[in-house]
Amino acid sequence: MTNPAAQAQAPSPAVTGVLVMLTVKAGVSREQVMAVMPGEIRATVQLYLGGKIREWYSRGDGRGVVLLLDTKDVAEAQAIMDGLPLGKEHLMDHDYIPVGPLQPLGLLMANPAAMQGAR
Repeated sequence: MTNPAAQAQAPSPAVTGVLVMLTVKAGVSREQVMAVMPGEIRATVQLYLGGKIREWYSRGDGRGVVLLLDTKDVAEAQAIMDGLPLGKEHLMDHDYIPVGPLQPLGLLMANPAAMQGAR
């Protein structure tokens, strides 16, 4: 008989990066953001060239950007974002989502015979 408590405690997924969604804080004007942008652009390019930013995108709704950071946890991602000019000026809200390998793929690898039965 298996222990239900042990089953409930699935291993924590590996974190291989952090997705950061940035939006302009309520009440912050476009002019305030644009005044900081030259320094922000230089700093983010340096992070990209240094391997800390894996991918970066403009949000489709025009309200900010999305970055995929090459960090091991949210705390490291927060430290990076707080060090950028927009972060230092407290002009942006940040949502942090740790990401990693797709967990169900590990189940398939643990039982390759199950894949053959699925065909």
